Amino acid sequence: MEKNIPEGMTFGKLAQIGVVVKDLDKTIERLTALGLGPFKKSKLPEDNVEFYRGKPFKPNDAVRIAFAELGGLGLELIQPIGPSPHKEYLDEKGEGIQHLGFHVDNVVEAAKRVTDKGGVTVLLTAKSKTGGGVAYLDIGTSGLIFELIQH
Repeated sequence: MEKNIPEGMTFGKLAQIGVVVKDLDKTIERLTALGLGPFKKSKLPEDNVEFYRGKPFKPNDAVRIAFAELGGLGLELIQPIGPSPHKEYLDEKGEGIQHLGFHVDNVVEAAKRVTDKGGVTVLLTAKSKTGGGVAYLDIGTSGLIFELIQH
């Protein structure tokens, strides 16, 4: 079992909530007016090796993103601009909470633990040159995706 995961649990601490939006700038403006933020627009590292549904993927060609910290929990806003799990979500369900992100010590081992339970599909994987990575897992219910995050 990974050191950051309590016994009997599959994941450790909830680190992030990912929300798919139609218009990133408009959403940031509205949330900022309501007292959330500040939001920081970001690009994902260009040297990540990423795959979406088993095919090479360039996320910066597919999404615009912004982050804010909310009391120790990250809020990630994602506007799809090309094929991606986020575009699939927006097309099928509209705007809303698309994923919960959990920190893990080893993304490969954590993804295997979850997929071994059955009914889970790996949508996206990313490996960083620095050794970290992420995996998007469709858990097969409620339209919710788990993002496993290894720093």
